Amino acid sequence: MAELLQDDDPEPADRFPAGPLYVPVRPGPHGCAARLCRTPLGDRTAVGFTSERRLTATLGPGQAWIRLAEPALRALTAPLGVTTVTVDPQFSAPAPAPVEPAAPVPALRLV
Repeated sequence: MAELLQDDDPEPADRFPAGPLYVPVRPGPHGCAARLCRTPLGDRTAVGFTSERRLTATLGPGQAWIRLAEPALRALTAPLGVTTVTVDPQFSAPAPAPVEPAAPVPALRLV
């Protein structure tokens, strides 16, 4: 069996910190909380962007953010069971539209 060289490995075992990230946040009862997202397979992930421009292009100009180093983001979300950090996601799904309550169906009268 041929041994893979480091450059041939599609997923290197070593994680390299992404550096300071722009992390989307939402207001919480005790200040800001990191906004968690879902991967296409439904797993929870923390997200960070390498620039404010990328964050705004994906999540919109009204999205609040803070600067965090990638290891700090991992440490922040690990107690929640979130072990994945996605850097610079390309797109996000729109928020679901509110569902209007269904109108009651009139009873049918059999003749």
